[in-house]
Amino acid sequence: MTKEDQVSDDKTPSADDGSPKFGRLLLVLLFAVAVIVAITFATEAYYGV
Repeated sequence: MTKEDQVSDDKTPSADDGSPKFGRLLLVLLFAVAVIVAITFATEAYYGV
């Protein structure tokens, strides 16, 4: 690898460039809300209040 190749490799953006992954965060948030809703309905059905 020449010195020019190393310089060009440093400037190429990597897969994880430090920007927040809002799509993934949104999916995790929706999954967490769905789990809480499921637990709520299951508890309501079990105790039958």
